[in-house]
Amino acid sequence: METAYPVLEPSPTPRVRDVCALAIMTKAPRAGAVKTRLVPPLTHSEAAALSICFLRDTASNIAGVASVEAAEGIAVYTPSGAERAFDNLLSEGFSLVVQRGESFGERLYHAAEDLLALGYESLCLIDSDSPTLPRSVLVEAVRALARPGDRVVLGPSDDGGYYLIGLKRAHRRLFEEITWSTDRVLDETVERAAEIGLEVSMLPSWYDVDDGASLARLCGELFPEDTVDAARKGLAGYEAAHTRRFLGQLMDAEGRRRIWPTEGAPTEAAV
Repeated sequence: METAYPVLEPSPTPRVRDVCALAIMTKAPRAGAVKTRLVPPLTHSEAAALSICFLRDTASNIAGVASVEAAEGIAVYTPSGAERAFDNLLSEGFSLVVQRGESFGERLYHAAEDLLALGYESLCLIDSDSPTLPRSVLVEAVRALARPGDRVVLGPSDDGGYYLIGLKRAHRRLFEEITWSTDRVLDETVERAAEIGLEVSMLPSWYDVDDGASLARLCGELFPEDTVDAARKGLAGYEAAHTRRFLGQLMDAEGRRRIWPTEGAPTEAAV
């Protein structure tokens, strides 16, 4: 099948790539299959459109990192056969790698395994739910993995998970006995790293957009009425132009309250 981006498959003699793979873990953006926890306040078609915006913004952010660091952009996608669903959604220079495995932990482990088998020196698996993740954080991850010695790099999410895991070797134990989709994911991953004597490098925390409350928080960041959240983080979020434009169009057409019901930017209690 002809696609807009090369589909990479591990081979016995991989091309050596002395760069870090910045890999977005993503699903084909189809209505009813992605961002379903955002329905309501969004419709299924709006949630799929927002997913496309998230993917475009994350890919653009990664492309900016790759222009100044030893890194390449990858989309690790599911389901197999959905390659054309990503046409024109990624930045120039991106490639595709299909996900393998049944559980989420298996998919993460096999993604790491496959990217290393493709010849990448290191890798970061990045979620597709954090369109405003600061570029400086991605740069920090790439540079942490470039230092001598083995380690795991973790980007903590405010919900107790992680938005990024960076590796130089595919350590299966990091993905075993993890209670996925709970607030224990990060802590349990750190515990697994300690079990195998693996150094942990921690990045600044950020947030995922996966429900109505976090969508409101995203609106507060993209359409600020004060700077409370930016001041709390001490980081400038990525501009996420595609996401900003789409959400702005929704609010212009139907009013802000349908997707952002608060009367002001999110308070500390809300974040």
